[in-house]
Amino acid sequence: MRRFLLAALLSAGALGVAISSTGSALAQQSRVGDWTIEKRAQDTHCNASRGYKDKEDENRDYVIVITYSEKAIVIVMIYDGWEWDKVGEILRADLGTDDADIMKKAKWEVMDKTTVRGIFEYDQSIMDRLSKAKRLSLDFEDDDEDSIEMQIPRAGEALAALKFCEENRK
Repeated sequence: MRRFLLAALLSAGALGVAISSTGSALAQQSRVGDWTIEKRAQDTHCNASRGYKDKEDENRDYVIVITYSEKAIVIVMIYDGWEWDKVGEILRADLGTDDADIMKKAKWEVMDKTTVRGIFEYDQSIMDRLSKAKRLSLDFEDDDEDSIEMQIPRAGEALAALKFCEENRK
């Protein structure tokens, strides 16, 4: 699980995160339920991450990392049941929650065989929908096998903590 979480944090670098070869010195870290909110010394933004194993899915690992700035929202999803072939490939998927569609045919970039990353222009309505969600789903075009639903309990609290971290990261 730690390997997946590290990969997700590294993948979240789309907001200009500089990765240090010396490892991850934490400047600040907090917990909200099983979410980790952190600002690593080498990052320019805070991350909210959650990982879990799903007993009903062969005990596979699920990890989500959310970060944002005033310009972009980045969502990284890792699922060890995926086997993407081409790093850098752009996939299209509908992004939704348990009760609302967020975005149709959103672009998702393949980061490695188990990881995709979506980068979206900052929109408060996206953050509002995420904060009310218990589940986040990706429904890939013509590919039900790779479509996924991730559990994101307490997302509202985690995003509030992420906002606090962002406002106090300096």
